Amino acid sequence: MAKQNATDVFREYLKNGSNRITPERFEILDAALAYNGHFSADELFIEMKKKNSSISRATVYNTLDLLAQCELLSARNFGDNMKRFESNFKKQMHDHLICIDCGRIVEFTSMGLDKIEQQVCEDLDFLPSSYSFNIFARCKKGKKCKYYHDK
Repeated sequence: MAKQNATDVFREYLKNGSNRITPERFEILDAALAYNGHFSADELFIEMKKKNSSISRATVYNTLDLLAQCELLSARNFGDNMKRFESNFKKQMHDHLICIDCGRIVEFTSMGLDKIEQQVCEDLDFLPSSYSFNIFARCKKGKKCKYYHDK
């Protein structure tokens, strides 16, 4: 079986769910997968507008939710009541360290966390599907951190 690209995965998902297949949705897919790092719907919308896209804010919001439902993107909440997204497509599983002062998000992998997921599910009679692990901490540099900004 040939490897599917993100466009094929999304097209199949839309078709199977009786969703409309529109060029705007694929424009958002491309922009979301090209975005470097974690982003909110508004941040993606603004980036697309800077590139003269005629896309509507509502279409961005709705399409990002569809992309998360078909698992091309992950929706994340890093403790600030803002939904952020990141690409799942061809990306290694990872976790997040979030500074509660400056908001910097650092991705990391730890071999032991997947074993904890397996053990907890086994102990409580669940079948694992996925997990999300966030550590909230403070940068050691505080206000000297290059990512620091007054809130």
